[in-house]
Amino acid sequence: MATYIVLGNYTHQGMDKIKGAPARIDTAREVMHKLGAELKQWYLVTGQYDFVLILEAPNDETVAKLMLAIGSHGNLRTQTSRAFTEEEFRQIVTDLPY
Repeated sequence: MATYIVLGNYTHQGMDKIKGAPARIDTAREVMHKLGAELKQWYLVTGQYDFVLILEAPNDETVAKLMLAIGSHGNLRTQTSRAFTEEEFRQIVTDLPY
């Protein structure tokens, strides 16, 4: 499974409903599980973003579905990046055509 890092911010609506955020994390975890993905870690962070989550999913399409489903409620905005392990990085470099 591929690893993805999601950087997120709460919208004004999300901040108005912040007390319900823990339950929404649980719901997101269930949705991920139904789509064959797994929420590995969730962090509240300081700085430019409000939270960071790390998830594993079988493919980009699954992650797109997840982010659209979660984002459609209007409580947050996200930026998602595919993360490569050190081992994957080493293989990518090994496979370079030069």
